[in-house]
Amino acid sequence: MNILLVDDEELQLLRLVNTSKKVLKEQNYLSFTNPEKALEASKSTPIDLAFLDIEMPLLNGIQLAKKLKAINPKTNIIFVTAYDDYALDAYKVHASGYLTKPVNEAKIKEEIDALNNVHPFANSKDIQIKCFGNFEIFYKGEPLKFAYQKSKEVVAYLVDREGAVININELNAVLWEEDHKSYLRNLLADIQKTLKSLHASNVIIKRRNGYSIDVSQVDCDAYEYKKGNPEAIRLYRGEYMIQYPWAFFKE
Repeated sequence: MNILLVDDEELQLLRLVNTSKKVLKEQNYLSFTNPEKALEASKSTPIDLAFLDIEMPLLNGIQLAKKLKAINPKTNIIFVTAYDDYALDAYKVHASGYLTKPVNEAKIKEEIDALNNVHPFANSKDIQIKCFGNFEIFYKGEPLKFAYQKSKEVVAYLVDREGAVININELNAVLWEEDHKSYLRNLLADIQKTLKSLHASNVIIKRRNGYSIDVSQVDCDAYEYKKGNPEAIRLYRGEYMIQYPWAFFKE
């Protein structure tokens, strides 16, 4: 297995290499402090696994990951960073793991073990949903944009209800104290129009008595968690749709 390790700080890189070698023995290691040189090396050596620092000059870890994936989509990416603010960006490039410094053997082993399990989004559908932390919805890896900001919260509530049919009155009561049904209908129309433009109109089902999400049409970390997917369980850190006061994850 070819393992690429990139960190612009030489001491941090040395620690990462030494720690990785204790967990993954007898592998081919390629280590670089310069991300551009690392990228060049990956063009001649197929990379199976890459440990990438995120904050680097010239080419940061997120950018490097996208380029590595373009060369070899099967490359597993594990980000290594001193900060915990990049989870959304890591998700968007379908990272296999996310480590915060200081890295030790136990942390690396946990990430490597997780590679042997099915990633929640390994066979991604066009619509991908992230509930852990902030709620986010993606279309083919890019954030989905609605005409109204509030439309996203409507989708979040339908996702939370896991396919149950929700009527206008319930949606209105959850989102506002006052009657905003007219505005809510505009939001629902916005959602349907946006999904239709992406040829994904079957994701949200309109029924005579309400609306629901077709759970079979989306990849969702919370749904995978409830199925017992080990990788989804690992991703859950006790935070669920934290921007919405009504959200409460029932494990």
